[in-house]
Amino acid sequence: MQSDISTRKALARAEATTRRNAAFLADQSGTDADTAAVCFNQLLSMRFGADLAGIALAGYMPMRSELSPLAIMTHHPGPVCVPVIAGAGLPLEFHRWTRETRMTEGPFKALIPAQRDPVTPKALIVPLLAFDRNGYRLGYGGGFYDRTLEKLRNAGSVLAIGLAFDAQICDALPVEDTDQQLDAVVTGSGVVWSRLD
Repeated sequence: MQSDISTRKALARAEATTRRNAAFLADQSGTDADTAAVCFNQLLSMRFGADLAGIALAGYMPMRSELSPLAIMTHHPGPVCVPVIAGAGLPLEFHRWTRETRMTEGPFKALIPAQRDPVTPKALIVPLLAFDRNGYRLGYGGGFYDRTLEKLRNAGSVLAIGLAFDAQICDALPVEDTDQQLDAVVTGSGVVWSRLD
């Protein structure tokens, strides 16, 4: 059973990578990222209202063909942080980021702040390879975001919003008990999936 779902996830990752790469190449002007940023910021404003400036937002430094969250991060009125891999099998840590933050290369060549300043986010922009119509995401296979969301949700309320191209949606993904559902997904078309009230 475990090997079967692992195989299915590996095949889904290969297909999703091809779709995302094509979407990235088709959007060289960055239109999808700009439109998604507007929708994402509206969603945060509706969710948190006047409290938004006090909400710590976790973004990420885009890699490969990921849709860039930098416009969302730059215009967020509250503290912003980015993920740092603490070790294999562990939840992510988050450290403060601004446009002036000096960055260095971390695990898997992801850029991370050179100076560590821990922040606990209340909202996360979640990268992904694919997402389905039930709000599940397919990542790179390390389980970092699933462990992180489980930990943050056990500690209190946190909002997890996927950021993706429209081409990354699937009807259904292979899901395990450890997979964490997103609260919403935003693309260049707007909020395309949500379980928020």
